[in-house]
Amino acid sequence: MLKIEDITYSVEGRPLFEGASATIPTGHKVGLVGRNGAGKTTLFRLIRGELALEGGAISIPNRARIGGVAQEVPSSGTSLLDTVLAADTERAALMAEAETATDPHRIAEVQARLADIDAWSAEGRASAILRGLGFEPEKQLMPCSAFSGGWRMRVALAGVLFAQPDYLLLDEPTNYLDLEGALWLEAYLQKYPHTVLIISHDRGLLNRAVQGILHLDNKKLTYWQGGYDQFARQMAERRAVQAAEAKKVEARRAHLQSFVDRFKAKASKAVQAQSRVKMLEKLTPIAAPEEAKKAVFTFPPPEELSPPILTLDGASVGYGGPPVLRRLSLRIDQDDRIALLGRNGEGKSTLSKLLAAKLTASEGKVTRSSKLRIGYFAQHQVDELYIDETPLQHVQRVRPAEHQARLRARLAGFGLMADQAETAVGRLSGGQKARLSLLLATIDAPHLLILDEPTNHLDIESREALVEALTEYSGAVVLVSHDMHLLGLVADRLWLVKGGAVEPYTGDLEDYRRMLLAGDEPAKPAAPKEKPKKASRDEVLALKAEVRKCEDRLAKLNDMRDKLAKKLADPALYEDDRKGDLGVWNGKYAEVMEALDRAEALWLSAQEKLEVAGA
Repeated sequence: MLKIEDITYSVEGRPLFEGASATIPTGHKVGLVGRNGAGKTTLFRLIRGELALEGGAISIPNRARIGGVAQEVPSSGTSLLDTVLAADTERAALMAEAETATDPHRIAEVQARLADIDAWSAEGRASAILRGLGFEPEKQLMPCSAFSGGWRMRVALAGVLFAQPDYLLLDEPTNYLDLEGALWLEAYLQKYPHTVLIISHDRGLLNRAVQGILHLDNKKLTYWQGGYDQFARQMAERRAVQAAEAKKVEARRAHLQSFVDRFKAKASKAVQAQSRVKMLEKLTPIAAPEEAKKAVFTFPPPEELSPPILTLDGASVGYGGPPVLRRLSLRIDQDDRIALLGRNGEGKSTLSKLLAAKLTASEGKVTRSSKLRIGYFAQHQVDELYIDETPLQHVQRVRPAEHQARLRARLAGFGLMADQAETAVGRLSGGQKARLSLLLATIDAPHLLILDEPTNHLDIESREALVEALTEYSGAVVLVSHDMHLLGLVADRLWLVKGGAVEPYTGDLEDYRRMLLAGDEPAKPAAPKEKPKKASRDEVLALKAEVRKCEDRLAKLNDMRDKLAKKLADPALYEDDRKGDLGVWNGKYAEVMEALDRAEALWLSAQEKLEVAGA
C-alpha cells in the first residue's frame, strides 16, 4: 500500500502540496491528473525519494521496488534485446553469479531464485514487450545507437515493464508511442500484476487501463474510484452543487449584513443587530469551485473550393530507393475528416508529407486545386522553434506587416496570453510550444490541415478544445494520432496504410483496436448468420418488462445520487472534525455512480434485445 500522509512541499517558494494525503491500495492502477504545473511529476520524484519533503511522509512496504522511465537509454552498441534484459538487475546479477559461483550451496540458491523469477523465459518476455512497442524481431538485435531518441525512449519503457517493479510510475508514456503502441500498452497495463501510477492526458488510457483517479488540485490530493469519464462527471456534479451552495451562503450573508447596516445605529434594534453580527461571524463563506481555465484553439476559416481539392492517381512515393507507398489512387474533398491508421513504419508520415507537398511523387500524378493552401503540423516542428525568441517574434516573422495588437489576438486565439507571448520559447511548457506550432501551421487559413501527433504535450482540456476547433473548422483534416478519443470524435473516414498501399478501412476504430490486440491480421469474416426467428409475443412482453425494470432501477439510482450530492453540499460536512463522515459519504457517492454505470449498461443491453426482437 502506498500511503501519502499530510505532505507539504514547495518549489522556489510556491507551494505545490499543503497537507495532501492519499492512500493507493496495493495492485491498483491509478491515473494521476491535474492541471499543468500542479506538481504531478514532482509527486513522482517525491515518491521515488529524489526530493525531500518539507512535512508529512510517504511510505511504501519494505523492499518494494519503484520503477519508471526517467530518460531514453544511452546510444550504445548493446542490442535492444540485451538492453531490456539488463533492466532486470536482479536477474542480470544472478545470471552473472551463476557463471562464476563455485560453492555448491550458493549455486543451488542462485538456481532456485532464477527459477522463482522465471529467468529462463526472460528473453521471450522481453522480445514480446519490444514487439508490442513497435520493434520487429530483426530490429531487436540491432544496437541502440541505430535508433533515434524517441525510439530509445520506447526501449527504456520496455526495460521498466520487463523489470516489473512493485510500483510502476509512468509519466506521459504514450507521448512517444503511436496508436498501435499506445493500445498495446493499455492492454499490457490492464494485466500488470503490481501497482501502477500513470500521469497521462490520454482519455482512452485513463478510462480503460485504470481503476481510480488521483486528482491533484489546489495543493490537495483526492482519490476517486473509476475511470476518467466517471471522475469528470462526478467533479462536474460536485462543482455545480458547491457553486449553488456558495451562492446561497452569499445571499444569506448579504441579507444579514443589510440588517446590520440598517439598524446598528438604532437603540431599539441594537440587540437584534448585534445578534446578526454574531451570526455573520459564524457563517463561514464557501468559495465557489474554481473552474478549469477554458482552453482555446481558433482556426481561421478558409474560403470554399470546388471538390476535389486534392487527388492522387497511381502515385508512388519514397525516399530515393524503392517506393514506400505504391500506386495510390485517393481523393480528398474540403469537408473530409480522415484518420490514417497503420503500424509504425508502414508509411503514415510519408503519406502526410506527400499530401503536404513535402515529398514529390516518383510515379503517377498528384493534382491539387490551384488555390489550395495546406497547413502541416508534425511533432518535429515543435523542436525546430527558435528557443531564444518569443511567440510574438515567431508570428511577426510570418506576418511582418500586421499590427502587434492583431498578432497578440492571434496568439490569444491559441491560448497564449500576454505573459506567454513575451516569454522565450525555451521557457515555455511542451503544451505551449505545441500551441505555437499549431498557430503557425494554420495562420494562412489552410483548406487542408494535416496533423501528425498534434496532442503530444497537450493536457486534457487542450485536447477537448482541439476537438471543438477541428469540428468547427471548415477545411479538410488528415490526422495521425495515438489518441483514440480525438480520432473517434473528429474523423469520419479511416484510411489504412499497410503493405505499401492505402485503402479505406471499412470497420470503425473499435474494430481496428480489437484487430490490433488480437494479432496482425483481421479475423476471418464470420459465416453468414441465419436470420433470427421472430420473437414470440410472450418474449417481447418479457423484454419490455426487463426494459421497464431497468428504467425503474435507473430512476432510483438517480434519486439516490441527487440526495447524496445534496448531502455532500452541506458545508458542515467539510469541518475538520467530520473528515471521517466526509469519507463515508464520498464512498457512498462513488458506489452509487458505479451502480449507475452498471445500470445504464444493463438498460442499453435490454433496449438492444428489444429492438432485435422487432418490437
